[in-house]
Amino acid sequence: MSSRKPRRWLRRLVVTLIVLAVLAVAADRAAAWAAENRLASMAEQQAARYDLTAQDTTVKIGGFGFLPQVAKEEFSTVTMTMTKPTFSEVPGENLEVTMNGVHVPRGVITGDAGAAVTVDTTDIRLKLSPAEVGKLVARGAGLNGLTLQAVDGKLKTNLSLRGISIDATVTPTANKGRVALKIDQISDSVPSVVRDLLQARLARGISLPKLPYDATLKEVAIEDGSVVLIATAANLKLTT
Repeated sequence: MSSRKPRRWLRRLVVTLIVLAVLAVAADRAAAWAAENRLASMAEQQAARYDLTAQDTTVKIGGFGFLPQVAKEEFSTVTMTMTKPTFSEVPGENLEVTMNGVHVPRGVITGDAGAAVTVDTTDIRLKLSPAEVGKLVARGAGLNGLTLQAVDGKLKTNLSLRGISIDATVTPTANKGRVALKIDQISDSVPSVVRDLLQARLARGISLPKLPYDATLKEVAIEDGSVVLIATAANLKLTT
């Protein structure tokens, strides 16, 4: 009988430890869920100041263990995703904001008025359809009728300039905060004077509406049929 008691005691100890571990994980996740909702609300309010709205906003807190990070009042990363965002009346497909070095006072979690979140660096990836980018280029470069579409990972444009129909392949680039287009391929039938005029207009670039969170455009890429604006911001502050 005495040999069984230690085994029963050991089993009870193991079960107790497992239950405590499950409760700790559950408490950690419940607290994280509440904080993610709080941060999402703050991010949406801040975004509205940049004329940015979205169909849906979600926030995910990264790093190991939520409660230990709360104790330090700093999260290593916080990722916010906005579905079907619109900024300054320009419709987008997706917006992903990755915040690094997120300083979160306890008052933010508890809902204290005036509490603010500060972020060391913020990386932004805004996906736009080629059609929407084409509209911006057409208006900005004075090229009425210009259209853009993604084909095999490249941007193809069609337009008429000086009565000449032009089909060309172009590459988008970031140039001092503007989106410029560089001609890669164009029909040999297009006169050189028209080709040079088109390239000059496209190379000037177009001014974008103010990017969310005062981010600075760094790169433009083509991914999965979308035009991706890659931007960064420093010392972002989120307030209620």
